[in-house]
Amino acid sequence: MGDSRVVFGGLIIGCVFLAISVVAGALNGADGWAQFFRSYLNAFYFVTTIGLGSMFFVLVQHATRAGWSVMVRRLAEIVMANFIILIPIMFAPILIAVVTGHGDLLYDWAAPGAAAHDALLQHKSGFLNVPFWSIRAVAYLAIWSTIAAFYFRTSVAQDASGDLELTHRMQRFAPISIVLFALTLTFAAFDWIMSLEATWFSTMFGVYNFAGACCGFFATCLVVMFLLQRSGRLTNVITLEHYQDVGKLLFGFGIVFWAYIAFSQYMLIWYGNIPEETGWFLSRQVGGWRFVSVVLIVGHFVLPFVAIISKHPKRRPAVIAAVGGWMLLMHYVDLYWLIQPAAIPHEVLDGITYTALLERYADVGAPWNILDLTCLLGVVGVAAGLTLRRMQSVSLVPEQDPRALESVAFENM
Repeated sequence: MGDSRVVFGGLIIGCVFLAISVVAGALNGADGWAQFFRSYLNAFYFVTTIGLGSMFFVLVQHATRAGWSVMVRRLAEIVMANFIILIPIMFAPILIAVVTGHGDLLYDWAAPGAAAHDALLQHKSGFLNVPFWSIRAVAYLAIWSTIAAFYFRTSVAQDASGDLELTHRMQRFAPISIVLFALTLTFAAFDWIMSLEATWFSTMFGVYNFAGACCGFFATCLVVMFLLQRSGRLTNVITLEHYQDVGKLLFGFGIVFWAYIAFSQYMLIWYGNIPEETGWFLSRQVGGWRFVSVVLIVGHFVLPFVAIISKHPKRRPAVIAAVGGWMLLMHYVDLYWLIQPAAIPHEVLDGITYTALLERYADVGAPWNILDLTCLLGVVGVAAGLTLRRMQSVSLVPEQDPRALESVAFENM
C-alpha cells in the first residue's frame, strides 16, 4: 500500500486535477471562480474533518490511557500529521481570496459594504469581518498543527528511545488539548461553513461537524486497516477485536450520534419556526436537494444502522471495511449538503409559503458540477499521496509503547 509508485501516482493525479479545476474556474469568469471555491472548500473540508477525527481519537486515547487502541493509534497519528504542513497549505487559496477582497466568491458577508445593506450582517460585523476572520483561521490552523506535531513526533521518537516519560508527557497534555480541539473545531465550523449563509445560525452546528469528523476518521481507519492487512502488513497486530471496537466507534459516533444531533437540530428549528433559521432547511428541500436530504437520512443513518448494529459484521473485516467506504461517501455527501446550497438565490428565503417555494424552485439547485469531482480528486489525491509517503517513513505501530502487548492481546467481552 505504501509502494513509491502509488505515492507518486497519488500526488501527480492530485496536482493534475487541481490544475484542471483552476483552469475550469478561470475560463468561466466570476461564476466559474465562485463554483471553484465552493467545490474546493467542499474537498478541503472533507480532508480536514477526517484529520480532526483522527486528532480526537489520538487525544482521547492518551487522556483515558487506553491500551486496546495502541496498535491502531499510529494510523490516526499518521493521518493527523497532515495538519503539520499540508492542511494549512491547502487552506491558503481560501485565505488569500478572502484577504485580497475576493471573499465574496464564497462568503456574502466578505463583500465590500455588505453589512451596510443588511441589518443582520451589520449586527454580526464585529465577528464576521475579514481581518478578524483571517486571524481566527490562522489561529485554528496553528493550534491544530502544534497538537499534531507534538503527538506525532513524540510518538515516533518513542519508537527509538522507548522512554516511558514520553507516554506520560502525551497523557499530561491530552486534557488541555481536547479543550483546544473542541473550541477550534466549533469556531472553524462557524467561520468556514455556517457563515456561508451568514444570516443563519445554530448553536448545535459545531457538535454536528464533530460527529461528521468522527464518522470520516473511523470510516477511513477501517478501510486503511483492511487494505494494509490485504497487502500483508499489520496481520499479527491488528485483530478482529480492533475491527470490532473501531466499528463500534463508527456506529456510535458516526451513525447514531450524528443522526441524533442532526434530528435535534432540525426539530428545534422546525419547532421554533423562526424565518432566519428555517430558511436554511427550506433551501435544502427544493429541486434536487430534496433527494440529497433523503439520501442522507437513509444512507447516513438507516442503512448503516441496520447493517452493523450486530457485533458479527463488525468482526468481518471485508464487511466492516465496505461499510467504512460507504460512510466515507456519505460523509462527503453530508458536507456537500452543508456547503453547496449556499449558492441558491437568496430570494428562496423570502416569506413565501412552503408549497409555493417547492413549486417555484422545482428546477433549482441541481446538486452537481464537474468541479466538485475534479477538486475532490485533486485534494484527496495529494492528501492520500502524502499520507502514504508518511506510512513509508515511520513504523505503522508504536513499537515501544508500554501498552503495546496489551493492545495485541486484548479481547472483547
